[in-house]
Amino acid sequence: MVEGHGTTRRGSNPRLEADPVIDIPPTPPGDARPGVKLPGAGPSSFLFLLLPFLSHPSDAGSGAGASSSSSTVTTALIIGAWYLSNIGVLLLNKYLLSIYGYRYPIFLTTLHMLACSAYSVAAVRWLRLVPLQSVSSRRQLLKIAALSAIFCFSVVCGNTSLRYLPVSFNQAIGATTPFFTAVFSLLITCRRESAAVYLALLPVVLGIVLSSNSEPLFHLFGFLVCVGSTAGRALKSVVQGILLTSDAERLNSMNLLMYMAPMAAAMLLPLSLWSEGDVAAATAAKAADDPRLLLLLFANATVAYLVNLTNFLVTKHTSALTLQVLGNAKAAVAAIVSVLIFRNPVTVMGITGFAITIMGVVLYSEAKKRSKSHSSSSS
Repeated sequence: MVEGHGTTRRGSNPRLEADPVIDIPPTPPGDARPGVKLPGAGPSSFLFLLLPFLSHPSDAGSGAGASSSSSTVTTALIIGAWYLSNIGVLLLNKYLLSIYGYRYPIFLTTLHMLACSAYSVAAVRWLRLVPLQSVSSRRQLLKIAALSAIFCFSVVCGNTSLRYLPVSFNQAIGATTPFFTAVFSLLITCRRESAAVYLALLPVVLGIVLSSNSEPLFHLFGFLVCVGSTAGRALKSVVQGILLTSDAERLNSMNLLMYMAPMAAAMLLPLSLWSEGDVAAATAAKAADDPRLLLLLFANATVAYLVNLTNFLVTKHTSALTLQVLGNAKAAVAAIVSVLIFRNPVTVMGITGFAITIMGVVLYSEAKKRSKSHSSSSS
């Protein structure tokens, strides 16, 4: 489920700031609208990178009254919930697929999609957290189906990689999403970025090379499917920017998830039954031996949906740019927490490589921001 490692989308097609996910790692919402700008250079910049909610738009008014204080607390709680759900789904997936011994990543992803379908209908149609957006044409439906197929590939690869790789290394690979986004943007849309943006990608690639060479639990197949998941997540963000560009077709992330999730489940279930055998009977037998399995699967699928819900809320209460900054920190936090819980070995070179990758991602985000600002001022 969950397009995991996730990780947060960076460097998307400017025509649609989007990248949904249910995944590991999660993708940013399709209705992202910058509501706040991070401070520029200066002594307070680092503080705002760590505490982006301090720059919530509601604080820009004339006095800091009870309403402003309440808004800040609400934003902080939402960010905390986003972190917990992102890291929680990673750890639960890792536990189920690798430690508990539930060897059915495709069926697990199918359960994620079924849960997201049910929760999305409840959130959009019943609770009306966002206005309902309808599919306007068969052409738009086919576009959503295409996105669902890419999404399925990315999420299944991400979940499968957790059978073979530690979460810390999975997150390091997932942090290279900006590299693949830039590549697909160039190949598909022929959009060229500034030289500074491409230079910022060098440490992103260098860091993952260093981490891979020194990873004690390196597994070639796990590495390849994790790279496939990361590339799929980037491809989806680029393709979504191409397919859903008009105002009539553009869907916010909650509505897009509501339509994509059942399509993804319909694609994944036959694939699971074909490649994973009688998975339903095997799951029932395991649940009979250990009833905790049902609770684990339910919690896992629920948290997978919460990743998308909190992803949407964070962007709504802060900005798409803040979501990118938080995503950079989330990858590092998830890696640290996984090492503390699962005790997988790490090396100094691996930590150094991961740090270099994260630094490159931060530089990439900053270069993209400056490039967009320069383009806006020029036009």
